[in-house]
Amino acid sequence: MELPVNKFKQGLKGDKPLWGLWLGLPDSSCAEIVAGAGFDWLLIDSEHAPFELDTTMRHLQAIAPYGVPAIVRPEEGRTALLKRILDIGAQTVLVPMCDTAEQARELVKAVKYPPQGVRGLGSSLARAANWNRIPGYLQKANDEICLIVQAETVTAMANLEEIAAVEGVDAVFIGPSDLSASMGHIGNPDHPEVVAAIENGFNIINNAGKAAGLLCINPAKAHHYVEKGAKFVGVGVDTLLLSNGAKQLAESFKSGGEKTETSQSSGY
Repeated sequence: MELPVNKFKQGLKGDKPLWGLWLGLPDSSCAEIVAGAGFDWLLIDSEHAPFELDTTMRHLQAIAPYGVPAIVRPEEGRTALLKRILDIGAQTVLVPMCDTAEQARELVKAVKYPPQGVRGLGSSLARAANWNRIPGYLQKANDEICLIVQAETVTAMANLEEIAAVEGVDAVFIGPSDLSASMGHIGNPDHPEVVAAIENGFNIINNAGKAAGLLCINPAKAHHYVEKGAKFVGVGVDTLLLSNGAKQLAESFKSGGEKTETSQSSGY
C-alpha cells in the first residue's frame, strides 16, 4: 500500500478554483452523502461543530472511498492535538486564529516529522500509516501534509505578509466572520471595509506564492472573490443545506403554492 497523494495540495498548484463544502453534522452518513456530490474538497469543522476525535475519524473513513480531499479544522493549534488529527489520517489541516509569523512557524513544526518539525512518532497506532503497512511512511509523510493557517483578526491581517512568507505554510484562509467582528463590523462580513481587507489580503498571500481561501456562501460574491485571487472557496455548509432546504420544502406546501413535480419523487 502506498502513501495517498494529497490531492488538495496538488490542486492548489492548478489553474482552476477549488470549490468546497463545510461539514458540521457529526453523523458520518451526512459526510458520505455529500462526498459523492462532486465538490473539490470537504472540511470537517471541529472548531465550532460537535466533533470529537473519533467522529472526525469516522468522517474521514466515510469520505475516503469517494476520493474527495478532506480538510480538518481543529478547535486550536495545539501540537498534541494536531499530532492526533494527522495520525487518524488527515493530510490537510486548517488551523484557526493564527495571528503572527511565530505562531505559523510553530504550527509548521507541529505538523512535520523531524528534522523539519516535532510531530511525535506513533505510526504503529496511526491510521495515517495504515498501522505501519505503508512502506517509508515516516520518510514520506511530510511531503503530503498541507498546512492552512487562518487569518481572521486585525492583528493577523497586519502580520499577513510575514505569516504568508513562512516556509511550510501552504495556504492562508481568511475568515470573514471573525475578521468582521475584529474590525468592528460584527455580523457584517460584506461591509466594504471588510471586503477591501479581504481582497488586499488575497494580494498579499498570492504575492508570497501561497494559495488564498475563504468561506463564502453567496454564489456571486464567491465568484467575485475568485476573480480577486481566491484559490479555494467554501461555498456551502451541510447544516444550512438541511435547514434551508427543509424550511423551503415546508413553506412550499404550507403556502398553498402550485403542485409541481420535483426530483424527490423519483427516490421513493
